[in-house]
Amino acid sequence: MFFSIVIPTYNRQPILAKCLIALEQQLLAADSAIEGYEVVLVDDGSTDGTLEWLQDNAAEFPHVRSHLQDHQGPAAARNLGVERAQGDTIIFIDSDLVVTENFLQAHADGLQQGQQTYGSDRVFTYGLVINTCNFADPTAEPYKITDFSAAYFATGNVAIARQWLEKAGLFDTRFQLYGWEDLELGVRLKQLGLKLVKCPAAVGYHWHPPFNLKQIPNLIEKEIQRGRMGVLFYQKHPIWEVRMMIQMTWLHRLLWGLLSLGGNLNERSLAPVLQWLIDQGKPQLALEIARIFLNWYNVQGVYSAYSQMQSASRAK
Repeated sequence: MFFSIVIPTYNRQPILAKCLIALEQQLLAADSAIEGYEVVLVDDGSTDGTLEWLQDNAAEFPHVRSHLQDHQGPAAARNLGVERAQGDTIIFIDSDLVVTENFLQAHADGLQQGQQTYGSDRVFTYGLVINTCNFADPTAEPYKITDFSAAYFATGNVAIARQWLEKAGLFDTRFQLYGWEDLELGVRLKQLGLKLVKCPAAVGYHWHPPFNLKQIPNLIEKEIQRGRMGVLFYQKHPIWEVRMMIQMTWLHRLLWGLLSLGGNLNERSLAPVLQWLIDQGKPQLALEIARIFLNWYNVQGVYSAYSQMQSASRAK
């Protein structure tokens, strides 16, 4: 197999550098099924000099082939990456993911084992993603219970035969705001009968800056956007499974309503507690507590967007 690692990026040059360096340091087994690999980097209209930096340092990244598009979002960027890819197998990661040196070999082994287990090539592998705010040494972060993911298809760390992506129709570029474009494609892949093969040896460390109160407005906006894109997801696949994923059920409304005391536990009322935890060197715990009101914003965003959709439908 020949791997094409497709990476969309937007204004992430410092961590992107670590991402690309790690991909240049891959160790392949002597009997590896991997014939070779490339890194297909799609710059989604960055304004931080990403492409200029890459051109200046091209000699350090012989596997990288870069492309530029106007800012259209990760779905369009990944589609362009697949279209320009030369490989028969696509690996999707994000540009803030730093992988270990056996990352590619682990995905290759997982794909082969999955094909043997199911007696079919309708498989894809999903690696382990560990969240970290350690920029100096991202791969030093241990696995935490909060790193667990039950997602079927998430583009943070996944390998799949190119033919199945093309047969499913690639990513829906209407998902221009934050969230759901990968899980929506996952629904279509599941309809094609593809099986998920967990591949914990393919480890990626997802870096994000330590949580602070200045991030809260942007995080709230992301949750509102995720709510809007969730309704688009449901429009395409009006099934109970999707309602559960996007939190558009009475259970989620009740749960986050109770936990947030009807929205009274919010970014203003919890600010002193969050700041105290940050000052105590516990930004991750502060973020987990902030998810109480962030999820409340998400649920509110879902129902607001759904109401708008119904109103527009009735107007027709």
